[in-house]
Amino acid sequence: MDPIAGMLYSMVEGNFHRLKSIVKDMDQEELDYKGPNHIYNSTAQLLRHLAFVDLNWIYRIKNEPMPKSLNEKYGPMVDENNQIPLIKGISLEKLLNDYDEIFHMLKGLCFCLTDNDLKKTVEYEGGKKATVQWGLWHIADHNRYHQAHINQLRKWFLEQ
Repeated sequence: MDPIAGMLYSMVEGNFHRLKSIVKDMDQEELDYKGPNHIYNSTAQLLRHLAFVDLNWIYRIKNEPMPKSLNEKYGPMVDENNQIPLIKGISLEKLLNDYDEIFHMLKGLCFCLTDNDLKKTVEYEGGKKATVQWGLWHIADHNRYHQAHINQLRKWFLEQ
């Protein structure tokens, strides 16, 4: 891998593995826990959301439409209320296996990227444009961002 592409991939990989270590021993009740007053996104919702966002970036970077089957399996991005879709009762094993599948797709893509490829722009939400480099950085940053939410949910769950 070229140096910058390798650094960005390392960020994504490190955050992915940290996320898995945070959730590795959650039972179904904790996985589906939505915080005090049940008003927050559950860890299960956040795991599926992260996987779907990463999947969208893979297809943006490849400059290909996402296959309908993957969109149906992992999506939608938001529900009719513009919220992360509610999921409940999906096992941690299933959520992590699905996310592993997406991570391996991303890994394969990253191994093909050169530092020059990182300068290419892609379209994303609402017609905005971003470089591939920004997209990979966003994947890593977005994962860390939701790790904080998951850690807070865990704290609340253990305090109940």
